[in-house]
Amino acid sequence: MAGPGNLTDRTAAHAAIGSSLARGRALLSTRSDSAQLDVELLLAHVLKRPRSWLNSHADQPLEPQVIRQYESLLTRRAQGEPVAYLTGEREFWSLPLLVTPDVLIPRPESELAVERCLALRADIASQVVDLGTGSGAIALALASERSHWKLVATDRCELALQVARANAARHGLDAIEFLQGDWFAPLEGRRFDLIVSNPPYVAAHDPALDALRFEPATALSPGSSGLEDLRSIILEAPAHLPPGGWLVLEHGPVQAPALAQILVAAGYAHIRSYRDLAGHDRVTQAQWLST
Repeated sequence: MAGPGNLTDRTAAHAAIGSSLARGRALLSTRSDSAQLDVELLLAHVLKRPRSWLNSHADQPLEPQVIRQYESLLTRRAQGEPVAYLTGEREFWSLPLLVTPDVLIPRPESELAVERCLALRADIASQVVDLGTGSGAIALALASERSHWKLVATDRCELALQVARANAARHGLDAIEFLQGDWFAPLEGRRFDLIVSNPPYVAAHDPALDALRFEPATALSPGSSGLEDLRSIILEAPAHLPPGGWLVLEHGPVQAPALAQILVAAGYAHIRSYRDLAGHDRVTQAQWLST
């Protein structure tokens, strides 16, 4: 008898949508915390249909080539590969974004950073830079809400910038200026009302990295402490902030106290951290007041 993951055996040659979803869910049940969502996203991707369509067509049989493609994706998911890389897309701030293994998968924590940026500058015309933009998620979310802001996005990786530019073109947000370079390197002499970044912040020996092994390592960990890039941005940002300018940083769930110490020592004021839906401090903002 075939196992639950073998969707191409004789009994599954013309499996219906509902039974294929059930088989996929059984395969992933011990390997994913979101097995039902995973199988729906994968099958909807193969069929090029919305997830909602699947439930209303549960009895519709699938062609063998569809089953083979679906099974291939299920196998890769069972090995830990993220759904977003399998489908090539992830939604962020209600924007469907292209994602590849060259960029981190956008996560809800980064939406908290977007919220803080929007709140800090309200509807004021602003010069804003997103450091280490990756897929462009933060910059694109801000551009979608503040069409009159002048937005710049940097990344050290040209392949990541290609993804970001493609996402900007996809949503008609072409006014963003994309620059290649490490943090502030391509921004010499420029100042911004607001600097935002979701830099690498996972410590090099953190066991969490194993679950993230499919994502680009250089975008995850900056070194042994996890604070290396955050500290560098904090110390370099004053050269690019006017008095009253803001710095908004996404960080790990236990890093807020250490960041606050670095910010205070560097001369920032009005330092405050904000919690994500799990109750962890994940975004810290600070204002530069010196001339």
